[in-house]
Amino acid sequence: MATHSVETAGDPTAGERLLRCVAAQGSAAHPYPRSDELLRGPHAARNLADAVHFLCILHGRHPGVVDHAAGRCLDAPARSWFAAATAAFAQERAFLARLAAAAGPLPSTMGASDNEAAVRGQRHAIEMLASSERNGCALGAALAVSLDWSVVHDMLNVAGQRFAVEFPPYRGDPEAVRALADGSAAVERALLFGAEQIVIQHFGLWDLLEARQQAREGS
Repeated sequence: MATHSVETAGDPTAGERLLRCVAAQGSAAHPYPRSDELLRGPHAARNLADAVHFLCILHGRHPGVVDHAAGRCLDAPARSWFAAATAAFAQERAFLARLAAAAGPLPSTMGASDNEAAVRGQRHAIEMLASSERNGCALGAALAVSLDWSVVHDMLNVAGQRFAVEFPPYRGDPEAVRALADGSAAVERALLFGAEQIVIQHFGLWDLLEARQQAREGS
C-alpha cells in the first residue's frame, strides 16, 4: 500500500500531462516556426505572408475554437478562464487580420487550391472538436490552442516587425491553463483527446507551410 501511494503521488497531474502533450506534439516540436527560411531568410517576407494567410484560414474567423468551447464549459472556474481567453483571441484575430492586409496577396505556390481546401478541412475538424458534446473534449481543445498559440504568436511578432504592424502582447497564461486542467481531472481522457487533436492539426499546418516554402524555392 505504501508503494502504491508513493507511485500515485509521483504521477503527473492532468495539467502536467496537457502541457507535455502540447510541448511534445504541437508547434514547439516543429522546426519550421523558428526556421531561418521563415523568419530571416531572403524569402522570409513571402514565407511569413504565406503563414499569416493560412493562419487566417484556420483561426481568423469568429467564432473560433475558444468561442465554440466556451458554450460547452459552464462551471465557474471554466467561465472565468474563458472570459479572459475569448478576449485574448479576439485581439489575436484582429492582429491576424491587420497582418494579412499588410502582407499582401497569398504567395503563388503550386497546388494552392488543394492547400487551401486542406486547411479549411482542418478548420472544420477543430471546430467540431470545440463543439463536441463529449464532456471535456471542447475544454481540452481550447486549452491546447491557448498553450500552443504562444509559439504561433512569436512568429506573428516577427511578421508584425516585417510588415510594420504593431503587435500586442499575447495574454496566454500557462499556469491558469494547468490549474483548470487539474480541476478537470475527472474528464482527463476526453480533455487530453481534444488537446491532442488540436496540436496534431497545428503540426500538420506547419508541415504544409514548410512544403509550400520548399515548392516555391524549387520552382
